[in-house]
This record gives sequence, structure tokens and C-alpha cells, in this order.
Amino acid sequence: MRIDVFTIFPDLITNFAAESLLGKAQDDGRIALQAHDIRDAATGKHRSVDDAPFGGGAGMVMSPGPIFASVEAVDPPRPLIFLGPTGRPFDQRRAEELAGSDGFSLLCGRYEGIDQRVRDQLVDDEISLGDYVLAGGEVAALVVIEAVVRLIPGVMGNDESAGDESFGAGLLEYPQYTRPADFRGYEVPTVLLSGDHARVERWRRAQSLALTLDQRPDLIDARGGLTAADQALLDEFEL
Repeated sequence: MRIDVFTIFPDLITNFAAESLLGKAQDDGRIALQAHDIRDAATGKHRSVDDAPFGGGAGMVMSPGPIFASVEAVDPPRPLIFLGPTGRPFDQRRAEELAGSDGFSLLCGRYEGIDQRVRDQLVDDEISLGDYVLAGGEVAALVVIEAVVRLIPGVMGNDESAGDESFGAGLLEYPQYTRPADFRGYEVPTVLLSGDHARVERWRRAQSLALTLDQRPDLIDARGGLTAADQALLDEFEL
């Protein structure tokens, strides 16, 4: 998979992506990540990439010229996605869609945003991390890249791990425990020590349902509410 990022802070992208799973995915040749410095395409003595907005107002706006030139110079993989607060919220479904592609590109905004002509003529889609504003799109880009790359087969040591997590089935993930079974008097639930794999799976499902009901009831609503089987499972474990 090829991933291109357009930014005025390319080191923020490459330094982060050199570590952990992203670094290994690059070393293994599973992804080719390139960060392009928009300033390299800027003209003028100061290589400026922003200007005052027409009509007045606070702050500066990223100019269309350097962005268009930067993108056109490398012919990046599509879709080209702008990262900003006006985009549609990023979620696991979108991560899965991108993970199934051959590649995509990300455009990181800065200042008060980007010239609208970039959105209208160059960008294919927009993504937001949520209803808040960041100083720029670089952190958002890293979130998208990590969420997508970890879903590529072979990137994680156990490919089943990616599907057995929060949001993988529209629910939050069940609680996890490891050794020791008794830590300072706090014991692991006995069902996890029983060796009864079918009961363990039912317990985990029930825990996911209960946790989602408590923390993210909107996810339950999106599933059409609890089924009779879901309720029976909650009743079985008195949740």
C-alpha cells in the first residue's frame, strides 16, 4: 500500500511512522509512506504557503498554488483526503475501507484552513477526528495511518487481533486480564480460568454488550437495540 501525506511538517509524519508497527510495516515492504513538504512547491523568497483571507478575518489561509503544485508533482494515490473539522467523522468502518485499497493520500491543513478551491478541485474526500479543532492535520493524519495500516494482513502478529477489538463488531472490547491471577487480592474472573472456551466466549460477549450499553449506548442503538439473544446473555451473567 502506498500512502502519501502533504504537510508543512513532514518530519512529524516520518519520525512517528518510523516506530512500532508502522516502522515494521515499512521495513517489511507492506506500506510505502511518503511525506511531501508543501513548502518545497512554494515560490518566492520566503516560500510562503499562506495568505490573508479575502473579505478579512482573523488568521491566515493556506494558498492553493503550493498545494496544487505539490500534489501534481508526485501524482499521489487516490483518494486524496483532506483532514479538517468539516469532514465526516473517522471511524473503524472508514479505516477498513481504506485498508482494502491500494493506497490513499492525506492533506494536512494548517492556520485557519485551506483555500476552498483546493477542496473543490483537488480533494476527493474529507475526514475529521471529531468535534474539536487541532492546530493542524498532522496528528489526525497519523491517527488515520495507524488505524488503517494495522488492518493490513500481516502487519499485526496475529491477524485475528484486529477484528477482536473495540468497534470490530460494533461493540466495545471486553475486559482483558493477564498473570498473575491474583494481584494484591484483586482476582481474575473465575470463568477465564475455567478452561471452558465456549463459556469464556459467551462471557466476553456479555461483557462487551454491558460495557457498550454503559459507555456507548449509541452503538447499541445503531445496531437496532439488543436482540433477545443479547438480553439472554446479559441475564446469564447477571449484567
